[in-house]
Amino acid sequence: MKSKVYFIAVKNSETLNCINTKIERLLEESRLFDFIYKDSQVVVKIHFGEEGNTGFIDPRHARVICEAVTAKGGAPFLSDANTLYRGRRLNSADHLNLAHEHGFIKEAAGAEIIIPDDNKKENVIEVPVNHKFIKNALLARVYIDADCLVAVSHFKGHILTGFGGAIKNVGMGCATRQGKLAQHCDVSPVVHVENCIGCGECAKVCPTGAINIVNGKSVIDKPKCIGCASCMAACPTMAMFIDFASGDKTQEKMAEYALAVLKGKLNKSGFLNFALKINKECDCWGMENPRIAPDVGLFASLDPVAIDKASFDLVNRACGKDIFKATHPDQDGIKQLRYAQEIGLGSLDYELVEL
Repeated sequence: MKSKVYFIAVKNSETLNCINTKIERLLEESRLFDFIYKDSQVVVKIHFGEEGNTGFIDPRHARVICEAVTAKGGAPFLSDANTLYRGRRLNSADHLNLAHEHGFIKEAAGAEIIIPDDNKKENVIEVPVNHKFIKNALLARVYIDADCLVAVSHFKGHILTGFGGAIKNVGMGCATRQGKLAQHCDVSPVVHVENCIGCGECAKVCPTGAINIVNGKSVIDKPKCIGCASCMAACPTMAMFIDFASGDKTQEKMAEYALAVLKGKLNKSGFLNFALKINKECDCWGMENPRIAPDVGLFASLDPVAIDKASFDLVNRACGKDIFKATHPDQDGIKQLRYAQEIGLGSLDYELVEL
């Protein structure tokens, strides 16, 4: 049986109020939140954006979603977990301040903002998965303890996974820093010495001190490298490249982590994808990065695999080609979807309901 994916088109020129009206219609006609019950604690998993990046979903869009949760009797709160790499999302205090600066305050977004500190043991939970790569997933407990989950994802390109959507938002986004490391640890960068100018920016952002400048060039201590790709974002000359041989493994680990988050919530979770401001790279990059596609629209589904596949298909249709493969030729983003279907996370077969 095909999974239903509801879709409403959005054009580049549409105003915030117009988009909010479309979100309201999408939620009403899809009945996406019918699983929410009175007094249920509903975690709305969203990305608050890295400093210097404006690709994240507008908090005023989040407010419409939180108000719809409240109308169903649920008690929503917005949440994201801390990052593996250096930056203002590395710890909960700085992350929360940055979220506030980006407009994610209760008055604007319609709900409290909770960013768990995974340095505290009580905020971490280990969930058995027992799959090919991940045996036990390390997750922020808040996502497991909540009664229901709503994943609100900005659909965009990604250097390690081809694209990022619902599966990445849940699988990578709900993991603790140690859990994120487990998903990244087989990926390491290489230095193209002919491009390296020895500026040291890569060494400054490396979270493990794995990079040193030797004879005017960057040198990576491979055993120390955790594959977080922060050096790539910092390098002004593109001297840092990822060894993509293990990229497929990262995608599969991410799907296993998503399964760990959702295994007790497959009937208590809903997914919204915003295929707007479709950038080449993740919102984690601390800089603006180019848009690679026109605005396409908003998607809603109870199936994380189906919603990502529909988003992928319609974005590529709007571009007239596989834009994610064109911008990241070393990656096959469908790998994460095929594997997610294989492990029971959802279905690649979907029925698109256009509103």
